[in-house]
Amino acid sequence: MDRFQKLPTLSIVIPTLNEASHLPLLLSDLNVWPFDFEITIVDGGSRDLTTSIAQIQGVNTIKALKPNRGYQLRIGASSSKGDWLLFLHADSRLRANWVKSILKIITTKSSEKAAWYFDFKIKKNNLEFRILEIFVALRSYFFQKPYGDQGLLIHKNLYHHLGGFNSIKIMEDLDLITRLTKTNKVKRIKESIYTDDIKWRNSNIFKRGIKNAVLRRKWRQGYDIDKLSKEYN
Repeated sequence: MDRFQKLPTLSIVIPTLNEASHLPLLLSDLNVWPFDFEITIVDGGSRDLTTSIAQIQGVNTIKALKPNRGYQLRIGASSSKGDWLLFLHADSRLRANWVKSILKIITTKSSEKAAWYFDFKIKKNNLEFRILEIFVALRSYFFQKPYGDQGLLIHKNLYHHLGGFNSIKIMEDLDLITRLTKTNKVKRIKESIYTDDIKWRNSNIFKRGIKNAVLRRKWRQGYDIDKLSKEYN
């Protein structure tokens, strides 16, 4: 990049709900970004120290009216000023290489035509998790269906052109990706994002995968979103 060219700016949006045990680790990963950037935490009513941790770190914190991840992501994006938006779940971890990879994308003009996702990983030596990672990789690449726990990097112009996240409790990631892939592509950042294994730890990944597929089909058929959320949780 020409040294006189202005570097595109980055805004990171993180929806939270009782994430005090995860948030400090993610903020530590993000603070290696060497240029000016902004982080916005949109909290859905945490009863632990989530918002206190964010405020101590000097992070912009918005208190949402309700615990609704689609709504939280939407208002976080609307308050962000960066050229690029990076949406992350609070239980995510990034390797140091994320900086180099993201910089390469945001400083390449043609990258603005696509949205970008991380490779899904779980930091546990478990064969089931390795199988899960393979299925997620295949689904993301061949079917263009990465989900929210893989992060999403998107230029603000494309994001707003799509209408942004809808204020729905569940399937907000699939809803946005479905609209996106009608006209544009999602591409790999070629870096891993590590998610907490807690939601997979005490469940059979194959049974959970089938359940999630059924829920996605119900969503596509117009099933009531509140009932869908209760079934998922």
